[in-house]
Amino acid sequence: MDRENFFFLIWGWVLLGLAVFVVLLFVTAPYGRHSTKKWGPVIPNRTGWFIMEFPVLLVFVLCYLLGPETPHPVTWIFFALFVFHYTNRSVIYPWRTHTTGKTMPLVVALMAVFFNVVNGFTNGYYFSAFSREYSWDWLVDARFIIGMVFFAGGVLINWWSDQILLDLRKGGKKGYYIPRGGMFKYVSCPNFFGEILEWTGFAIMTWSPAALAFALWTFFNLVPRALDHHRWYRSIFPDYPPDRKAVIPFIL
Repeated sequence: MDRENFFFLIWGWVLLGLAVFVVLLFVTAPYGRHSTKKWGPVIPNRTGWFIMEFPVLLVFVLCYLLGPETPHPVTWIFFALFVFHYTNRSVIYPWRTHTTGKTMPLVVALMAVFFNVVNGFTNGYYFSAFSREYSWDWLVDARFIIGMVFFAGGVLINWWSDQILLDLRKGGKKGYYIPRGGMFKYVSCPNFFGEILEWTGFAIMTWSPAALAFALWTFFNLVPRALDHHRWYRSIFPDYPPDRKAVIPFIL
């Protein structure tokens, strides 16, 4: 693929993401606490998570390693951070969840596969074929430093919040509870906020259109999801903290 067509693909992908964002503001994705069998055949929740998340890791690695050019040494840092995130998300995290007996529609998992394959391809191929010339001075550039701070902060918030949610079901507890502590003091979905912050940092750190598209898609997917969760919490728990926002502290 030549450079012009590749960048055309990226900006077309962003526009599609914007359209999906609008749809998701009105249609609740039917998995997790919003799961339903009305969307066709279902599969075990853990299997679904692996099917959804592992393709981005596989495609990214293959496109990066087998692309038409030899990646610049600095991009191996970006490679490591991307692989670090998705190894946890696709292989480790699903087996830490307490979701025995829960299911998700197969069609949801397959739609997520498409999303992840495209994002894995655009980022892996970009760093192999079309990336800017990253000199070693890039590691002391303000964009790299700011982006790394955002990325690390996002990972910390995401993992901390996930652990609080996992701890709610320690000892074989079932059902849902009001999460408390950490960033849950401010928002209903700090795990989503952390992931948005993480990929925003990645986009700043790499200063690349592919990473920017991925960060925007993360926002497009997770903000509507957080709003759905926020409404659900308020409808289920009469004593739900009234001052919490959905996903961005003090704002949204």
